[in-house]
Amino acid sequence: MKYPLLAQVKRAPGKGGKMSNRAFDARTGEDITRSIVYATLKNALDKEMYLYKETENSAWTQVANTSSLPEEKPVEKKNDVMAFLSTCVDKRPDTLFMEDLNWKFICRNVYRGANMLLTGPTGTGKSQTAIAVAKAMGRELFYINLGATQDPRGTLIGNTHFSKEAGTFFNESAFVKALKTPNTVILLDEVSRAHPEAWNILMTVLDPGQRYIRLDEAVGAPTIKVAEGVSFIGTANLGAEYTAVRVMDRALIDRFTIAEIPFLTEAQETSLLQKVYPDMEVSDAENLAEIAKLTRDEIQSDQPQISTMISTRSVIEMGGLLVDGFSLGEVAQVGIYPLYSEEGGLQSERTFMRQIVQKFISDGTDENLFNDQAEEETH
Repeated sequence: MKYPLLAQVKRAPGKGGKMSNRAFDARTGEDITRSIVYATLKNALDKEMYLYKETENSAWTQVANTSSLPEEKPVEKKNDVMAFLSTCVDKRPDTLFMEDLNWKFICRNVYRGANMLLTGPTGTGKSQTAIAVAKAMGRELFYINLGATQDPRGTLIGNTHFSKEAGTFFNESAFVKALKTPNTVILLDEVSRAHPEAWNILMTVLDPGQRYIRLDEAVGAPTIKVAEGVSFIGTANLGAEYTAVRVMDRALIDRFTIAEIPFLTEAQETSLLQKVYPDMEVSDAENLAEIAKLTRDEIQSDQPQISTMISTRSVIEMGGLLVDGFSLGEVAQVGIYPLYSEEGGLQSERTFMRQIVQKFISDGTDENLFNDQAEEETH
């Protein structure tokens, strides 16, 4: 027998065919007369009432109709959650390369209303991952760029305004409106670049035991509760190579579950370029992907000769130039070399990158690389 239980009481034939007072499960039609005391049964029938039982050990109570009952919540099974996550895998965009486990892990945490922090190098698709997850789960997405915020309180809470018609009034932020919208995903982009005041405001919002935002610091100031089902996804660059980021407060990091978004493999990046640019030559896609990989391998070496690597975002931008008719040498001139310093002459980062790129250009220019560089230094 399932609980909570609603019983409809009426005159009906029993097993012997004799009419008697009987009770039937209003949802399944099952005869449950034996589970109800006769006096309770007769009293409900006389008053034309339903009988309702919350749990197996609770007493029967009389209710007027089904609309007065609390909504029955289905029992959520483990298999039901995994089945839902499998549908999310099917809805993952084919331009988003990620292991199924990592994707389901992120979707599962959003499903449970947990806070996710996507970390990894710049240009790996952290923001696009958050957007794709929200879309795959059918959730509305609100985007907040914390890295570009100059006025944390105005962006996250709102501002007080004055007009002759309305006088002084408070205009709440888009962030507050998002907090009040159930079952939404709020993307907190560039958390590691946010102003510390923004972190302070977010502390109570992200804390699972609090989940509110205070509109003013004054005692007794109104608070806004985070609506049911709201999930936060933050993105962050963590590491010494990112000079514009701040050292994040450990208390803030602990309010998130962390998922790393690594660079794509060479094969994945080649495939991505071909999906984004179907007309691109396979060799061009492979060359760009390999050049990017070489920079990432170099940066991980014991004594790297460069200080930054080529991101997937940059690879896609350069792929567009190749499709539009630019040569690889021209693409390198505008898209690669400016990222690297010329300081040090033949030992500079830019010379090192020229060496790498020239290996993929079959026009003989690699033979003149150091001669050209030496001539530039003598003038």
